[in-house]
Amino acid sequence: MTKKVGTRLFLRVDFPDGRRLGPGKIMLLEAIREHRSILSAAKAIGMSYRRAWLLVDELDRMFEQRVIVTFPGRRGAGTEVTAFGERIIALYRAMERQAAKATNASVDELTKALSAEFRPQSHAEPEEPETAAAAGKPAKAI
Repeated sequence: MTKKVGTRLFLRVDFPDGRRLGPGKIMLLEAIREHRSILSAAKAIGMSYRRAWLLVDELDRMFEQRVIVTFPGRRGAGTEVTAFGERIIALYRAMERQAAKATNASVDELTKALSAEFRPQSHAEPEEPETAAAAGKPAKAI
C-alpha cells in the first residue's frame, strides 16, 4: 500500500557561488547520524554508495568546518556527524518549519484550487500539439 503524501513545500538553499543545500543532503546527514555509516545510510535512503560519498565530500568542502568525521577500520560505526553537521541539520529543519508556517495559507489555497480532472503526463512523452501551427512550426507540404 502506498502512503499518500499531502502537499509539501520544497526548500533548497542556493548560495551565490553555486553551492546548494537541500533535502537530499540533509536526509543523508540524518541517516549517517542514525546508522553511523555512509554505506548503511545510503542503503537506508535508497542512494548509491558512490553518490553518498560524493555528497559527503561536497558537504565537507562546502563549509569551513567538517560536517562528518570518519574512523577507518571501525566496522559499521565508522562515521559520525560533527557538532557543526548537527547545527546544519537543525538550521535547515528550522528553515523548513518557518517556511511551512509562513506559506501554509497560500499552499492550502493552491491545493484547494487544483483541478480534479488533471492527469500528469509522462516527462518522456511531450504533449502533441493539435496542429503544426500551434507548435510554431510551418506545415509540411504533402
